[in-house]
Amino acid sequence: MSKTPELVESSLLSPTQAPSTRRRNFRSSALAMLAASITVLVIAIFVGIPALMAVAFSLGYTGGPNATVSLLDQSLVSTDHGITFTVYAHLLSDPSFLSDFWATIWVTLASVALILLVGWCLALYLRFSQGKLVHILSSLYLVPLFIPVVIASYAIVTFWNAHGYVSALVQNILHLPFDGFGYTLFGVVLGQLWVNIPFSVLLLASGLRNVPDALIESARDVGASFPTILLRIIIPLNMLPTIIVATFTGIGVLGSFTIPYLTGPNAPTLLGVAMARYFQAFNEPQQAAAMAVLVFILAAGLGAVYIWANVSSHRKAGATQ
Repeated sequence: MSKTPELVESSLLSPTQAPSTRRRNFRSSALAMLAASITVLVIAIFVGIPALMAVAFSLGYTGGPNATVSLLDQSLVSTDHGITFTVYAHLLSDPSFLSDFWATIWVTLASVALILLVGWCLALYLRFSQGKLVHILSSLYLVPLFIPVVIASYAIVTFWNAHGYVSALVQNILHLPFDGFGYTLFGVVLGQLWVNIPFSVLLLASGLRNVPDALIESARDVGASFPTILLRIIIPLNMLPTIIVATFTGIGVLGSFTIPYLTGPNAPTLLGVAMARYFQAFNEPQQAAAMAVLVFILAAGLGAVYIWANVSSHRKAGATQ
């Protein structure tokens, strides 16, 4: 039975060297734990505790750190013992909130579907095409990363609104009525596409580059068409990047504010804008906190899908090794 390198090294250490080695290892472990604890402590103080107090505030706890913000609420719901779901009941019975809620769901699903479609098309083109256009597109799709969201939002509204370039082009050349997509929910979807396309193409193209050329060539040798190769080989091997793009994009759209605020309609609007209005304009921070909890629940559901996909991928990778 052969000894492992650690056992050989420990057997070669003298009695005076072994304690010093253990002290160095203990010191390194202590420093690592200290650095990690500082990070956890900062997150707990500036993110964790305020989030927990916001959840408690939405459930009727108005004392302690919530005492000051409770003074601003015009329709405060408070309870001395236990918790109450009155705030959530009021929201779920409010037609205005329900329209904003379903608009958020629709925009999220439409944005994820459109981003996946465009991202897959661009990633496939960059993976299997050659020429100067490929090199140009490989740089152009990164442009949104370097343009602020506020400027991009104003550009989208100017380009797509009723008096924008596309509307003028359609009306003057094709002589067809076109009101544009500015200040509409579909305009918000277009804005989300602009912002999220670099991340999606980067991740999807990276996954496509990991598909072996030999596997694709062997499928072509046996007579498989490109749609068959795409459905049987490429897409199954890139399910994890696809799920990552879908979940991260969905979480980002659920909590977005700038794009729906600048490019979307006044009503219905996304919950990110509705939360700001309830807090600032309506003086109802408790309702805004309840909306934030609902958005968190939706985002947590997408996060659970992301975790499940990663765990399944690691299990499959371990089974094949």
